[in-house]
Amino acid sequence: MELFDAYNLFNITPVKASGCYVWDSEGKKYLDLYGGHAVISIGHTHPHYVSLISEQLKKIGFYSNSIVNPLQQELADKLGNLSGYPDYKLFLCNSGAEANENAVKLASFVTGRKRVISYQKGFHGRTSATVALTDNPKIVAPFNETENAVILPMDEIGLTEKELKTGTIAAVIIEGIQGIGGINIPDQHFLEELSELTKKYGALLILDEIQSGYGRSGKFFAHQYTSVIPDIITMAKGMGNGFPVGGIMIQPGIKPWKGMLGTTFGGNHLACAAAIAVLDVLKDEDLVNNASRTGSYIIRKVKEIAPGIQVRGRGLMIGLEFTFPVKEMREQLLFHNQIFTGFSGQNIIRLLPPLCLSENEAGIFLNAFGKML
Repeated sequence: MELFDAYNLFNITPVKASGCYVWDSEGKKYLDLYGGHAVISIGHTHPHYVSLISEQLKKIGFYSNSIVNPLQQELADKLGNLSGYPDYKLFLCNSGAEANENAVKLASFVTGRKRVISYQKGFHGRTSATVALTDNPKIVAPFNETENAVILPMDEIGLTEKELKTGTIAAVIIEGIQGIGGINIPDQHFLEELSELTKKYGALLILDEIQSGYGRSGKFFAHQYTSVIPDIITMAKGMGNGFPVGGIMIQPGIKPWKGMLGTTFGGNHLACAAAIAVLDVLKDEDLVNNASRTGSYIIRKVKEIAPGIQVRGRGLMIGLEFTFPVKEMREQLLFHNQIFTGFSGQNIIRLLPPLCLSENEAGIFLNAFGKML
């Protein structure tokens, strides 16, 4: 059987990883400034992470959500305290798309409405509802097309209010920082007005923190640079440091009923062990503040090295936009300097390294980048 050929692949086979580095099958060492789509939060194969998953596997790896799993409550308690949302409720699932699917479904249940607003250049997933809300027609199959998805320009509050006034909008979903769209930060005033308007017109505000959450921005969630308190927060990516984990945090006024949401694998024992380990390390090693410091250092130095390019981002979620395609530059960084980076569109390099990245490790990239220019 052949694999379904849906990915563009570099001819590199990673076989080992530690911290901010990976090694390929030929023994080459690479600096990882991409973290596998912002997934690696606490560093590859962190000892505490490996230990908790290994020890849990020796006990019990999985059972369904028809029994009591105390690890779920431990995860909820630690997440609530570290994120600053101790009074919210947690529903666990497996991925970012699934988190967003459950978020919009929950909003529709609560409001009795069908339509959801999202924003241009946004990305919310590849499943049925989430891909309809994603601004990329190429990946929207005819089956996914729906008038219930309303995609508007970001930062133009008047157009959003016009739709909210119809009384048909269940929710507005917006990324804390747009990732795939090019590391675009919503205007603070727009986000704060959006919060007020959703309350005014009876819609829910969903903050998609799939990529921008879990400390990546230098705050636990990117929206915490503002005064906004969302109704629902969606999470995944760095939540499990590579183990498939997703979740939604739900404001306490929303009441569940049995069977309202459900999942087979979400919140299983191994997933909880992985997610608990991530929170432990984020706290004990002060990685959120490290992301802020190291990210600020990279942004400052890039601006010094290349004052003509656009630099956007917060913490270790950084976009470098050029006036020319970056494909050749990324390949040079990868194959000549052994540095993994990401991209967006044709002209943007994305930096999404593990949150443990040091200034010295950042300097390896900055040195290579400077010589390249």
